[in-house]
Amino acid sequence: MKNWGFLLLLILLVVSCRSKKALAQNSSEYDSTQVKKSDSIMVPKDAKNIQDRLTFYENILLHPKFDAVKISSKITADQLRVSPLDATIYIENDKKIWANISFLIIPAARALITPEGIKAIDRYNKNYIDSDFEYLNNLLNVNFIDYKTLEKILMGRTFMKITNSNSNIVKNSMGYQLTSIANQKIVTEDNVREYKLEMQYTNDFNLNWVKLQDVKSNDAIEIIYENWETFPNEVKLPKNVKIIIKGSKSSQILIENTKFDFSRMETPYSVPGSYKKIDIK
Repeated sequence: MKNWGFLLLLILLVVSCRSKKALAQNSSEYDSTQVKKSDSIMVPKDAKNIQDRLTFYENILLHPKFDAVKISSKITADQLRVSPLDATIYIENDKKIWANISFLIIPAARALITPEGIKAIDRYNKNYIDSDFEYLNNLLNVNFIDYKTLEKILMGRTFMKITNSNSNIVKNSMGYQLTSIANQKIVTEDNVREYKLEMQYTNDFNLNWVKLQDVKSNDAIEIIYENWETFPNEVKLPKNVKIIIKGSKSSQILIENTKFDFSRMETPYSVPGSYKKIDIK
């Protein structure tokens, strides 16, 4: 069950990445004007408050429209016995996320995520799941993931609510740093959790890194986005991504993207009759 859960986590979190070596270097090598923020995040000391918040909000919250994007990727992670895994991720805006994962051309898993929930099959163990987003929230030690939030995470877009009253924004040599003034409270049917939010954007407003820390525990998630590319349709996507989960569960994931394609594609999904359903608790 642990391997299945982690495999699904990889499917859902695949975004873009090109060079694992470059990612490791870029996330740790900074000049002497910077001060260490955590094991994976560095921020500069030269911070100044910004005056034009409207321009900042427009650039980080409003993005060019896209219909669909197909991402071909390779995944490595510290909890995988075999790697890299080959993944094809197809995102149809506001509608669905389809994923297919294989190892050495051998099919391993397939998933279909919609606003209604998550479906996935494990070809190796011949079982499947059909669940809501609670399962993914449990995997990530959070409680705020729904379909639209997941889509924004995969596209490298701002996925938490930001307002003038709940955030402090400063300009530094890396770009723009946003820190929550008040903890962000997320209320669900099962629990209430509060998070401290930190985000760094580049000088041209691309999301560079984000950290969410549960204020009542050691649970935290960090995502580092690197090497953004602008496509002819003006959609921007990061080539490098590193995901770090800390606390009661911990893992690191690196994703290496090899190709982007904005044409539509078929997204077949079916469960063989011999497969066994896994009940997620």
